[in-house]
Amino acid sequence: MCVEAAPPPSSRLTRRGVLAGAAALAGTVTVASPASASRRGTERGGTERGGDLVIQGGTLLDPATGDVTEDSVVVIEGGVVRAAGPRARVAVPKGAKTLGAHGKWVLPGLVDAHIHLSTAAEARDAVRAGVTSARSGSTNFYQDIAVRELARRLPARAPRLRAAGVFVTPDLGDTVLADPDLTPLARLRDGVRSAEALRRVVEVNLARGADVIKTRVNERAGLPDQDPLTQVYSREQLSEVVAAARRGGKGVLCHSYSEKGCHDAVTAGVLSLEHGAFVGERTLHEMRRRGTYFTPTLTAIAGLAASSDPVLAERGRAYLPVLKRAVLAAHELGVELAAGTDSSGGKVVPVGREVELMREAGLPALDAIRTATTAAARLLGVERTVGRLARGFAGDAIVVDGDPLADVSVLKTPVRVVRAGVAV
Repeated sequence: MCVEAAPPPSSRLTRRGVLAGAAALAGTVTVASPASASRRGTERGGTERGGDLVIQGGTLLDPATGDVTEDSVVVIEGGVVRAAGPRARVAVPKGAKTLGAHGKWVLPGLVDAHIHLSTAAEARDAVRAGVTSARSGSTNFYQDIAVRELARRLPARAPRLRAAGVFVTPDLGDTVLADPDLTPLARLRDGVRSAEALRRVVEVNLARGADVIKTRVNERAGLPDQDPLTQVYSREQLSEVVAAARRGGKGVLCHSYSEKGCHDAVTAGVLSLEHGAFVGERTLHEMRRRGTYFTPTLTAIAGLAASSDPVLAERGRAYLPVLKRAVLAAHELGVELAAGTDSSGGKVVPVGREVELMREAGLPALDAIRTATTAAARLLGVERTVGRLARGFAGDAIVVDGDPLADVSVLKTPVRVVRAGVAV
């Protein structure tokens, strides 16, 4: 059977069914019925109402403006910031639950723009590390879609998440078992390469509720038997992925390494370039012109250098300085940078480490912080509610023991995390 002869993604496989299966894989709670949720008082338009909390006494940093407010007060009601500013100008509700931050700094919750969350435990660990919003880098069986739903109903247990569903890649492997509408692709001798096959994977992802689409242009750096400079998709193939995603109103993030691969991805219209170690000046200028984001995942590349595998260790040592130079060049040209750790496999690296590496690459401290707050929020399309502690924004915050403008490394170890008005 040709892929083009296959019917549209089946409506018989319901979104609720996908969520139930993905939730089982992710180890999350299943979606409760409206009646039972109402009995628990947790159902508020499909989400759990956030908490009420006042964070007071800390030094508040607004990444958008760079303003620093000493002895600040942040009032959160129902998981949303109602007021934030100096104590003298902000009224504290009587009887409000308070979190003292005296001698500490208060910032909005951080954003990890490239993370793989496949289990409830990973989602929990991400929140504890200060990540209150994130974008998935894909999962094998839609687990990220289940984690997204968990975050909506139990905010303190997971970051709000933009889910990518399954990876658009030539070899789907066991991912064809994630969905009956993907199984016909297992017959393709050359894998997911034709225009029809590429569109099919995108369409199935969209039918199952993906918020973004993840694809690749190069092989992986983290596998010693692959060459990350080898290109697996052409610009024309990537354009098919982008066009199919746009028909569903979604953007595409693209795994990349080689300069040609990066350039093909950008000119094909991807929303963000991931990794991109060897991106060149020509492509960076094109990114600036198009508004393409750069998520370099410095953390992941630095991690390779510590590998016990000699091939990966050498790759990490060679790639990291090249990528740092690319990050600084992108910043100087005005390309938007977003922090992403590429955490996966049960280990969640604090996104504060990515901010630290951005700073090491040459970004000023405030701009490095913005890559994990305001800039990353824009990439996720949540800039009106995430990335600041201002009226109307999400009641997500971290409290750190030190001045992040003097030492961004304090972001790696927040002393308190608040998610939707609930102290985690």
